[in-house]
Amino acid sequence: MVRLGHLLRRRGQAARALTLTLSFAGDGRWDRTRRLAEASAHEDDLRLLAYQLMDAAALQRGRLTGLALKAEDLAEAGQTAQQISFDASREARLVAESAIDRVRARFGAQVIGPATVFRRAS
Repeated sequence: MVRLGHLLRRRGQAARALTLTLSFAGDGRWDRTRRLAEASAHEDDLRLLAYQLMDAAALQRGRLTGLALKAEDLAEAGQTAQQISFDASREARLVAESAIDRVRARFGAQVIGPATVFRRAS
């Protein structure tokens, strides 16, 4: 979701829907599309919808061989409405996301990312 959100923001786009495609051993395939409440390119919004799609898949013991998440029904980010939020933590995450985008633009996309991708210090 981080790369997808970054790519959308870098292109000046926002997604109105996400499609999750799961491929299983034995040529099985599962596709579902869900719409966002409002067009967004923010990682939190994309992550929440992706988790909802994964929950809808109700994976038990199927042998998953592929997973793809695709942004659908793209819109110009400047043309989308932004809902005013009184959620201070959401607003702080959006400000941090903007700062991270500026760091990536200056030093490269691999310079900064989610904490889970970094190795532990020895």
